[in-house]
Amino acid sequence: MHLLFAVSPVRSRDPSPQPQPRLFFSSASGSVDRRGGRGFSRGMMERTAPNTQAGSHRVVRVQAPLVDSVSCYCRVDAGLKTVAGARKFVPGAKLCLQPEIVPHGPRIRNSRRERSRTQAPLLPGLPDDLAIACLIRVPRVEHLNLRLVCKRWNRLLSGNYYYSLRKRLGMAEEWVYVLKRARDGKISWNAFDPNHQLWRPLPPVPADYSEALGFGCAVLSGCYLYLFGGKDPSKGSMRRVVFYNARTNKWHRAPDMLRKRHFFGSCVVNNCLYVAGGECEGNQRTLRSAEVYDPNKNRWTSIAEMSTGIVPLIGVVYEGKWFLKGLDSHGQDVREVYAPTTNTWSAVSGGIITGCRNPSISLNGRLYASDCRDGCKLRVYEGATDSWNKFMDSKHHLGNSKAFEAASFVSLNGKLGIIRNNMSISLIDVTNPENSIETNSAHVWEVIAGKGQLKNFVSGLWSSLAGRSWLKDHIVHCQVLQA
Repeated sequence: MHLLFAVSPVRSRDPSPQPQPRLFFSSASGSVDRRGGRGFSRGMMERTAPNTQAGSHRVVRVQAPLVDSVSCYCRVDAGLKTVAGARKFVPGAKLCLQPEIVPHGPRIRNSRRERSRTQAPLLPGLPDDLAIACLIRVPRVEHLNLRLVCKRWNRLLSGNYYYSLRKRLGMAEEWVYVLKRARDGKISWNAFDPNHQLWRPLPPVPADYSEALGFGCAVLSGCYLYLFGGKDPSKGSMRRVVFYNARTNKWHRAPDMLRKRHFFGSCVVNNCLYVAGGECEGNQRTLRSAEVYDPNKNRWTSIAEMSTGIVPLIGVVYEGKWFLKGLDSHGQDVREVYAPTTNTWSAVSGGIITGCRNPSISLNGRLYASDCRDGCKLRVYEGATDSWNKFMDSKHHLGNSKAFEAASFVSLNGKLGIIRNNMSISLIDVTNPENSIETNSAHVWEVIAGKGQLKNFVSGLWSSLAGRSWLKDHIVHCQVLQA
């Protein structure tokens, strides 16, 4: 495709009227006279003007501007409203999954689309859709550096579109986030990158939770870590809720809970956060009330109350139901189960709650719980027999020291992760049901964070003695976030 211009080399001084230049469109079907029409997308254009010498013309060929081929990625994650992000970073995107051809039409003054076309590309020499296809493949550990390159890259990585596309294409990376209480009562936290096996620093937790006790921690939408409730040593019980965005590495406020509470139970079902029981200052110290937070509506709502107020000690979600075990105000054992679909609480007395221990986790439709203090042996719940008769044993136990105590079970890259107080992490492949047999499960255990791992009796004895000074250092919460 070319533009053909005929230009007069000498400007005529003759005051007599000059012939006007003729503009015509040449194509396979013939020539069309264009004396003021709009632009075109293919063919050849010639512009002729008379010269001082009769029959003499100079012809200049100009390459016509190419059209933009834009791919639409709007339906990456409708729950996070990525359509606006797609329109912002990929000009011409609309609600479809097909690439579109956007010709250069008439200019629209001060339009956002026009401004996006005139700004510098994300990567020189590449259209934005190809540039984004390259940028989403950058490892998560380098994302902070990407934000410092330019404003457009910073805006791209600050929105949901970039990370939603990584998630859709299977490129999202999971990191382990650990909140730990030091000997002086201060809360600190770090993130573990399993790909590079390194611990990463994080921004400090909000001041209200720097020394809080009995607060909850949960993850919604895979990338938002919520801290809620708890007891401030100076202010008492709190209703405050804050959340950390793993994509922007920043803390934000969320709506407060309906009731102040600490040492309560919490869980996530269908991406909604449920809270029940706990304690609060006042006459009715042990609470029966429960509430749920829906991130789509961004508000808390009361749900059915429990039969009696309890301080939950063990809680697990299995087959869409929330099982709780705790103590009432008189120290009596109470066991209840909540069904979100019917919004009802009922008493439960089966083996599922009797044999369940902390920590525990429901993964791939199966329920796992620790069978020893260091988490090196797991018990597996069998729903058909309502019993915990199957086990998984690593055959390598670390001891009963506080430093080796299993603090949390998490799901990390499809495997069951065991997080211990000494920040060591073990992974167990539980995708194969045959590995639940005790004699055939040792080979599926692996260590990805070996800090504190000991290999001989002398070092093990020394750690047991030194562990006495670590009694006040322990993990409070542990979660996994995607980005």
